[in-house]
Amino acid sequence: MTPAGFAELAAATHYSFLDGASSAADMVAAAVALGHCGIGIADRNTVAGVVRAHVAVRELAEAAKEAGTEPPPFKLAVGARLVFADGSPDVIAYPATRTGWGRLTRLLTTGNRRAEKGDCILNLSDLIDHADGLLLIHMPPVGRQRSRLAELARACPDRLWQGAMLWGAGTDRRRLAALAGVAQGLRVPLLALNAPLYATPAQRPLHDVISCIREGVTLAEAGTRLHANAERHLKPAEALARLFRDQPEALAEPARLLARVDFNLDQLRYDYPDEPVPAGYSPQGWLETLTLQKARERWPDGVPPKLMTLLADEFRIIAHAGYAPYFLTVHDIVAFAQSRGILCQGRGSAANSAVCFVLGITAVDPSVHNLLFSRFISEERKEPPDIDVDFEHERREEVMQWIYERYGRERAGIAATVIHYRPRSAVREVGKVLGMSEDLTNRLSSTVWGSYASQMERERFAESGLDPDSPDIARLGGLVGQIMGMPRHLSQHVGGFVLTQTRLDELVPIHNAAMADRTFIEWDKDDIDALGLMKVDVLALGMLSCIRRAFEFIETQLGHSYTLDNVPGDAPDVYRMLQKGDSIGVFQVESRAQMNMLPRLKPAEFYDLVIQVAIVRPGPIQGDMVHPYLRRRQGREAVSFPSPKPPHDPDELKNVLGKTLGVPLFQEQAMKLAITAANFTPAEANRLRRAMATFRSNGGMEYFESKLVDGMVARGYEADFALRCFNQIKGFGSYGFPESHAIAFARLVWVSAYLKCRYPAVFAAALLNAQPMGFYAPAQIVRDAAEHGVAVRPVDVNFSGWDCSLETQPVTPANAGAHRLNVPAGNSVGAMGPGVRRGNGRRDSPLALRLGLRQITGFREEWATLVAAARPFRTLEDLARAGLPARALKLLADADACASLNLNRRDAGWQALRTPTESLPLFAAAEASDLGTEEGHDLPLM
Repeated sequence: MTPAGFAELAAATHYSFLDGASSAADMVAAAVALGHCGIGIADRNTVAGVVRAHVAVRELAEAAKEAGTEPPPFKLAVGARLVFADGSPDVIAYPATRTGWGRLTRLLTTGNRRAEKGDCILNLSDLIDHADGLLLIHMPPVGRQRSRLAELARACPDRLWQGAMLWGAGTDRRRLAALAGVAQGLRVPLLALNAPLYATPAQRPLHDVISCIREGVTLAEAGTRLHANAERHLKPAEALARLFRDQPEALAEPARLLARVDFNLDQLRYDYPDEPVPAGYSPQGWLETLTLQKARERWPDGVPPKLMTLLADEFRIIAHAGYAPYFLTVHDIVAFAQSRGILCQGRGSAANSAVCFVLGITAVDPSVHNLLFSRFISEERKEPPDIDVDFEHERREEVMQWIYERYGRERAGIAATVIHYRPRSAVREVGKVLGMSEDLTNRLSSTVWGSYASQMERERFAESGLDPDSPDIARLGGLVGQIMGMPRHLSQHVGGFVLTQTRLDELVPIHNAAMADRTFIEWDKDDIDALGLMKVDVLALGMLSCIRRAFEFIETQLGHSYTLDNVPGDAPDVYRMLQKGDSIGVFQVESRAQMNMLPRLKPAEFYDLVIQVAIVRPGPIQGDMVHPYLRRRQGREAVSFPSPKPPHDPDELKNVLGKTLGVPLFQEQAMKLAITAANFTPAEANRLRRAMATFRSNGGMEYFESKLVDGMVARGYEADFALRCFNQIKGFGSYGFPESHAIAFARLVWVSAYLKCRYPAVFAAALLNAQPMGFYAPAQIVRDAAEHGVAVRPVDVNFSGWDCSLETQPVTPANAGAHRLNVPAGNSVGAMGPGVRRGNGRRDSPLALRLGLRQITGFREEWATLVAAARPFRTLEDLARAGLPARALKLLADADACASLNLNRRDAGWQALRTPTESLPLFAAAEASDLGTEEGHDLPLM
């Protein structure tokens, strides 16, 4: 008998890490193709993959709707397969209601928070405590039919099933009869399953490989650790009917269980935190009141009319979407950082918002730069806003811990990042499983270009001297192609917080991160976007740490007070420096490619820096935008703006592309071009933006090619010009910058360039103290500072702190040493003498750069604290009595940091060997006293 409406309710995806071998989308597609009425996704102690299944079901329905057909009836149940630490059999749990979902996620959070990252420690008693609203399937292991079914039956009557799986063993019929007997005795329904780990039989070899990776063995060694056959795939209902012919009632139970599931992920709605809203105000009312109050404070003589118009329009859109609490939360976080003196700045598409600008979240005025708010939020699309705020990388943790403290661990968590197999890791792991030598896999992986290639091309094998048609190599290539892109494990996002008014752990499980005092949820950015949840990106930026340190130096040493807002914007000498490509250490323009572009672009005003930031990117380069722009800028090509036919505005393209000389360089320009010249609606323009960001992997640009080209031709543009515009837009891919993002970054380019030009010693000291960051090693930064007229003084035990510092006193042998300037080529900096090299026609800085003890490779900050507390030193023995270990003395001697003790590097090294830092073994001190005597030797200085 064939069951009417069978559903597989124990399907695992590749989010059962190194156990499941198929994606959730593959599982859903295979179930639909087999005619199942639904599917249950239950991964091991996680719901990390259920959003992908939810999206797959949604997309199937949308595809059927677009095709004008009725989608087949198909229901998705989302849950988890609970694996217990106390030896109890696994239990699959499906929430019947939204309340049940909250109980499941809190249960998983309990297990996650008990364990280190990547583990979950649950006992059966935990499930019983959280079982309200859950439908449970008991999964007895082979040979143990009863197990703890009776205990569950007493705790969860009418919500428990006995699972039964038959995988082709010789004892299947006896096992099924035993399971049925136990279930009947406890009045628990028997439920037919196959518990697939992959969608189709063809994926069995891939499952064997990931099983070997999990077990740390080769295929040849795996033996019985692999499944005996390829039965763990989704099966048609007819096949299961044959297997369960002795218990046909078990085939009807999956549909009965599925009918009781009254929950899907679309029901997940959450209230945004209302902490920032004072009593008596609605979130929208307080957002408008606060924004207008700050606007009047900033423009006491009247807010610019254009900005007021933008604010009014944004207020209307924010109110309609209900996003006011989100803006207030981000403002609250930024206000906290500012109250602690932590530099921060919003960037990305949020810089298109006048509200964000007035609230101080971003520093870009969209009314001045004519930015497109619909690039950030639009009424047509139902996507939550995404505000990225950069904080000093050294102090971001203060902000993050404040968020945890303000909202509580149960209401705040960082989003996840899914770590996938990339070409190199896939080649190494699969090659090891296939028994290939490490030399061979290293040779293969070394040929893979980049970390994000989507496939292993045949050319890579040929480059390694291998025959791609060899059966072994072909097998390797096929398996590598299948495993690439599979998730390997969960990690935490760089700083995207999800915050809730109610319990976050009733929305999604929370995990411990590897980093202390960090917790994260198990859904990543794509999952959050798919469910319409909002996140706040609390990101780290090293240049902000550098700038803040520079501002502090200038205030304490020179008495000037700078902020990001009051750095002068008109400084021709700064532009002259940049026009020569003199930009080592300057934010965003310090790479070799940027340094080569600066003399060609010759920036002379702020917007030129915006262009500079955006143009040296793969998108503009691949879209053939760089050379046309440079030719037009240099006057070697006329700037032209084709016009449409009347009655359309002949200057419509000039209004869109005028700032970039007729060449589209920014995503906003692509959207404006589509709206203006091809009659796209704002919603269609946003779809174009999304397709630009994903066409390499997901397709979709083909639809827009005909629409854009035909739309422009219909308005009177030449077909060749329209096609050229499309190809330039297509070149953006995922590498195109929004203009607002480039403007925000250009602001930091200017501030850092100003500091480098006007305060070279300050900038060098701040840059060194903010390491590691940027392209350059400390030695290169020091050499560049010396070439700009900065007096560089060496690390010295009597004058150096942990950080690099600035000195104004005259250079003397006592405080600078008698050694010539010597900047090593490596990462660590050794002796720096008093000599000053003049470069670029600059005068010497009035401040000297004193290198800090942090520049000595291997030296510890706690040792620097001991040194500073015990000064002054007259001898190396004094230094040893500061409590430093022998290794610290050796490092100081090797770094030539004892010049103020009248010791050169060699003398200090000998004395460090014979200076006791603790009780020496018997006779060792006497023997050491004869070491290092240099009488009779005339050795050159090191």
